[in-house]
Amino acid sequence: MSTHDAERSAPIGVGRARQNAIYRPGALGVAPTVPTDALELERRARRAMSRRAWAYIAGGAGGGATMRANREAFDRWQVIPRMLHATTERDLSTRVLGTDLASPVLLAPVGAAGLVSDEADLQIARGAHASGVPYVFSCQGCSPMEETAQEMAGTPFWYQLYWSTDEQLVDSMIGRAEAAGAEALVVTLDTTMLGWRTQDLDLGSLPFARGQGIAQYTSDPRFMAMVRERVAAAARAGARGAEALGLDPRRPVDLVRAAKGGAGTVVSMSREHPGGLRANLRSAEPRAAVETFLDIYSNPGLSWEHIATLRERTSLPVVLKGVLHEDDARRALDSGVDAIVVSNHGGRQVDRSIGALDALVRIRAAIGPEPTVLMDSGVRSGADLFIALALGADACLLGRPHVYGLALDGAAGVSAVIDNVVAELDLTMGLVGTASIADITRELLIEG
Repeated sequence: MSTHDAERSAPIGVGRARQNAIYRPGALGVAPTVPTDALELERRARRAMSRRAWAYIAGGAGGGATMRANREAFDRWQVIPRMLHATTERDLSTRVLGTDLASPVLLAPVGAAGLVSDEADLQIARGAHASGVPYVFSCQGCSPMEETAQEMAGTPFWYQLYWSTDEQLVDSMIGRAEAAGAEALVVTLDTTMLGWRTQDLDLGSLPFARGQGIAQYTSDPRFMAMVRERVAAAARAGARGAEALGLDPRRPVDLVRAAKGGAGTVVSMSREHPGGLRANLRSAEPRAAVETFLDIYSNPGLSWEHIATLRERTSLPVVLKGVLHEDDARRALDSGVDAIVVSNHGGRQVDRSIGALDALVRIRAAIGPEPTVLMDSGVRSGADLFIALALGADACLLGRPHVYGLALDGAAGVSAVIDNVVAELDLTMGLVGTASIADITRELLIEG
């Protein structure tokens, strides 16, 4: 067979297939709804979102130095393509913690995505399933994990856990995740309290205070038992009126502001709470659920002693998310966890933190090649993914971009973002000369 015949018979590959899916309609004047360029994707998504949604999804801690550090870390590395390698087929598949991946990508958990679109978690799950990519369900989701699992339709998913101050709730969440079919438990370490998120603060906007992003809790029997205990205790103590909202009844301006904004908050709480809106508006439960959540959702006292209890509490692989220091990585692995995610929460928690990719380089050098290490924070493209894999990531979590796709085109937008990232990874591999994920090594990079 001639070289020309071999080229014609070679598989087209996911990258070229994705190009064809865009260029062919383009010949008829139809441009893609979801941009392929990461910056344009972000710009259009911003126009499609409300101010509150954009602040929560796109905002970072403080002045945004950590978000910038995440991107600057990628910009310091350059790929060195090799020529005449005759690589016509690429295998993007890999296996992480027993989960088969068609490509080294998972969707990261993004809380309160209901700010962007109705039934956001369900739409993200549909998009993930359409592209065959696992989804890490957010503990701060707007739909119960059981409903989101149904939308995955057999595509693997993991579950993110925020460690509550109530240990019975922790056990309940873990048990539900196991029963729903999660293939790993991802414990987020870096959000024991909220970072100084200036965009949210300047709007006075916390979605959870309006009942958004707490569906995993209001669908949980242990949590709702606490809510009902709170309602009963309040009934016994008597109504406290404005003082219960932290307002001073001696300052009329506080009450006027509350009257203007409070009605919308009450409606939001009631709409997000299980049950009918009309019944919820007459009930004390929605507000009690929000107050209970704000009291217990994350544990500032989270420690290695808590993590040590997980082997007795679950049979799922345990992943610790939010590791940035090599000593923490060593201790995590020594404690028996199955994997870590190198992450600074997308720059949302500590301003002027180390860039996640920089931390990945340090951690991989410290722990060696064998432990399973994933990373997120700053990944925007297939080229970024290639660099992270070359520097030691076994797979990456894609965060904000898939929510931008959601804002532009729902589930189809989520799928489009995934397909674009994977297509660029495939084309980069083909042009550089790597036939498999294992072939993507640091020797193909130079630090500039």
